Amino acid sequence: MKLSARNALKGKVVEIAKGQIVAKVKIDIGGQTVTSMISVEAVDDLGLKVGDAVQAIIKSSEVMIGK
Repeated sequence: MKLSARNALKGKVVEIAKGQIVAKVKIDIGGQTVTSMISVEAVDDLGLKVGDAVQAIIKSSEVMIGK
């Protein structure tokens, strides 16, 4: 799969919390956690489950930095 996004972070799914329409998917990226809100349909279509190796693909026109 080719994507135009430049930021793809490899990690492992550590938690999936499904709601009625949206699911919260937590991904461990080398000791840090990235949380993604995606549709329950997308979780089911991808067959996502805890322990799966995935990529968090970040596509944004702005990235904020704090110190």
